Amino acid sequence: MRTGLSCLVAAMAAAAPAAAQDRPYLDDRSDAAALIASYYNAVNRKEYARAWSYFGDDKPAATLDDFAAGYAATESVALVVGAAAAEGAAGSVFYRVPVAIRATEDGGAPKLFAGCYTARLIDPQIQDEPFRPLFIVAASLEPASEPLEDALPAQCGDAPAGPAGDAGLERAKALFQASYAQSCGGAPPGSDGPRAPDVHTIGFRYSTDDADAPERQMRLFRFYCRAGAYNEMHVYYREDEIDGVRELHFAMPELDIRYRDDDSEGPVDSMRIVGFTAENQLVNSDYDPENFVVTAYAKWRGLGDAAASGTWLFRQGQFSLVKYEVDATYDGAVNPELLLDYYSAP
Repeated sequence: MRTGLSCLVAAMAAAAPAAAQDRPYLDDRSDAAALIASYYNAVNRKEYARAWSYFGDDKPAATLDDFAAGYAATESVALVVGAAAAEGAAGSVFYRVPVAIRATEDGGAPKLFAGCYTARLIDPQIQDEPFRPLFIVAASLEPASEPLEDALPAQCGDAPAGPAGDAGLERAKALFQASYAQSCGGAPPGSDGPRAPDVHTIGFRYSTDDADAPERQMRLFRFYCRAGAYNEMHVYYREDEIDGVRELHFAMPELDIRYRDDDSEGPVDSMRIVGFTAENQLVNSDYDPENFVVTAYAKWRGLGDAAASGTWLFRQGQFSLVKYEVDATYDGAVNPELLLDYYSAP
């Protein structure tokens, strides 16, 4: 076991950049997947003593200094974790956790690894002092060439697959964790903990489908990302029978706004759309299942007198931008200008 983990450390190394401790702190041993996520959170934050503590008596290196030295070359590690399989044995439960990892080194190309971690929980009811929480026993990972989200093993060896559940939702969670663990996360202000993603199922037919053909289904997942003083960011994923689970991007107008005398606090001389971009996050957004639209409302300051709002309509299996309004005047009044409208009736 030690040899395999030592090779992993030497091959991957996982030190984070100087701003590593700006990343959200995660220390969760409530289940095996959370344990592995916490381990790499510690590595990415360069908290090597904490990372070391997630192992049991069999450590991945001879000393903590050797362990930390093995992580000297890599900027960060992105992680995707699958459903753990559990097996009981003589007063303990062993968990086998599928993982895929992308390690990015200083000045080098990212390296991908996939395989399994093994964790052990000694029955808390039979333990004495000192108490031993869930800990890592072993790791077995090999180089992989697939994209990170596709490299995750379906299960670990001959261990039974994890409990049946919402595979699409778990896939979306894994993709969100892999892409946004460093920029999103944490609990919304005023809440007791992380917010579960919103899930909607949308029935539809393509124009080429027969009228009596069964409805197709697309599932929409909305994830809370982060919040500021007056705006909240969301990331969306979709699942369908053709493409599986993938991240959604939304068309967004690029604006040219001209203020009188170049004073942004003054009147607007002109405002026009000069192009479009694709955004992976929406501000203060929501999905309306009755009208099949995603809406967003981005305040430019707390008063809301300067803001931009958009409407994306679901049709033909896609979300299309159909309405966009902008209030570019910081005048204390809400008076948006309609810049794009394919939604309202003539």
